[in-house]
Amino acid sequence: MFSKVSGPIRLADRVAAILAEEIESGRLAEGDKLPTEVALVKQLGVSRTVVREAVSRLRNAGLVEPRQGLGVFVLPRRTRPLDLEGESPGTKSKVLQIVEVRAALEDEAAALAATRATPDDIARMRLALAALDTAVAADGDGVDEDLAFHRTIAESTGNPVLVQTVRYLGEVARGGIRVTRANEARRTDFIEAVRQEHHAILAAIESHDPEAARAAARLHLRHAASRLQDADEHFWTETDGLDVRLGSDT
Repeated sequence: MFSKVSGPIRLADRVAAILAEEIESGRLAEGDKLPTEVALVKQLGVSRTVVREAVSRLRNAGLVEPRQGLGVFVLPRRTRPLDLEGESPGTKSKVLQIVEVRAALEDEAAALAATRATPDDIARMRLALAALDTAVAADGDGVDEDLAFHRTIAESTGNPVLVQTVRYLGEVARGGIRVTRANEARRTDFIEAVRQEHHAILAAIESHDPEAARAAARLHLRHAASRLQDADEHFWTETDGLDVRLGSDT
């Protein structure tokens, strides 16, 4: 039924994607039983651990249900929770798709922050940005600090749904952030461009200028996509050290 799995993307991600496609396409219908663990190991050429992790992903996504002593069965179709981590994300095209989504969200978050941020909110943004500048100056990757800066912007909007969405996309984006930061580390002009873009966003929010904040955030994500396009191909294939997942430069 299946072909053997190989390649640089995490095997559990690929197996989960293959099984999910069988379910979404209807080839595995509601009530059908998945092939046994032994059968999947043999057909896909992966270990039992990989199969178990993949099936666990499907269960968490609401696609299947294990039944004690009987096997794993396909559940009825329904509105399922968003699960970007299970979509074989270690490709440039997938990363760029996330950048597009983030651009739509984060330019609005910046605009809302410009109208709603309190002095305490702005103080937290300043601290987060200073921490990011310090991390980069010390040759750190700045991933945690980068995510924290964008998170403080979202938090200042007072919209918990926006906060949770930005936080989720940011966490999924960690691997992609590492890719772009590794690329930027070889280009001082990239490092300085990112720094200036972040400071432009903060300056517009401090000025309580929503249109300027929106424009600065949009320009930042647009340039992030361009920098991703310029990243050396080996950053996308050497995934073991980078743990490349969905994401982008932020």
